[in-house]
Amino acid sequence: MPKTLETPLSKVKRGPNRAQYDPETAFRIIDDTLMCHVGQSKNGQVFVTPTCHWREGEYFYWHGHAKARNIKAPIDEAEKVCINICQLDGLVMARSAMHHSVNYRSVTLFGVPELIDNTDEKVRQFKIFVDKVSPGRWETLRPINDIEIKATGLLRIKIEEASIKMRAEPPVDDPEDKDWPVWAGVIPLHQQWGPAEQDPIQQASFALPTNPNAF
Repeated sequence: MPKTLETPLSKVKRGPNRAQYDPETAFRIIDDTLMCHVGQSKNGQVFVTPTCHWREGEYFYWHGHAKARNIKAPIDEAEKVCINICQLDGLVMARSAMHHSVNYRSVTLFGVPELIDNTDEKVRQFKIFVDKVSPGRWETLRPINDIEIKATGLLRIKIEEASIKMRAEPPVDDPEDKDWPVWAGVIPLHQQWGPAEQDPIQQASFALPTNPNAF
């Protein structure tokens, strides 16, 4: 595992004081988040696709329909993708409109995707993904079949080129505004899962799925 994820491409130019490059912090944000945005170029046009992701070791994975743009384009073009993961943690309410901000945690990754085509490995990774969403659920489900496996594309990049940016602080106002008569501070954002809502066509009672604790 590299000691730093910093490269000339991933080095943060704006706000470098909020940048980090250590793998363990990147892993934690990746694992604590379910969705990412994959940016790629195809025939000179940039596309951004939201999708779910997961991690195993030093590799970042995502999946989609085998013919989907976010699966085929990165392989066809053989170019680096740019992937962003971001968690909003709070609204930063300042005394000036232009000093309002947000507290957040973000990882931006770069890498040339690798197609995973081995059936056994695809199934193993799908299990890792499902168990990230709901630990222990894979064993309770109808086994996936060959058609589903073939129709689902699986890509990964090695986590070796990335930047982390975070903000976790109160407002930073101009000194002359500190006594301006308006409330200032942080409004934290706390996310939690609500009560499970059973499929209306299902009449029997079953044990509720395990809620994920990571995000």
